[in-house]
Amino acid sequence: MHGSGIPIWFFIGVLLFVYGGMIFGYGIYEWMTASYPVGVQLTNLHTPVWWGGFLFLAGNFYVLKFRPKRSNN
Repeated sequence: MHGSGIPIWFFIGVLLFVYGGMIFGYGIYEWMTASYPVGVQLTNLHTPVWWGGFLFLAGNFYVLKFRPKRSNN
């Protein structure tokens, strides 16, 4: 499996990209509907939007930086 040519960081980037998109989407939905659970403090910071966006961008960076190279065999 060492000669596959696909770095593990590519797959980590894909996971960050997917999870970040899901968290960001939920954060936007939560922000627009204002459906916060009762008793949650600091809801005005919209944490899922920030963290989801950060994970999405970090995943995008890793996917683009470590994408597999094309082989012309």
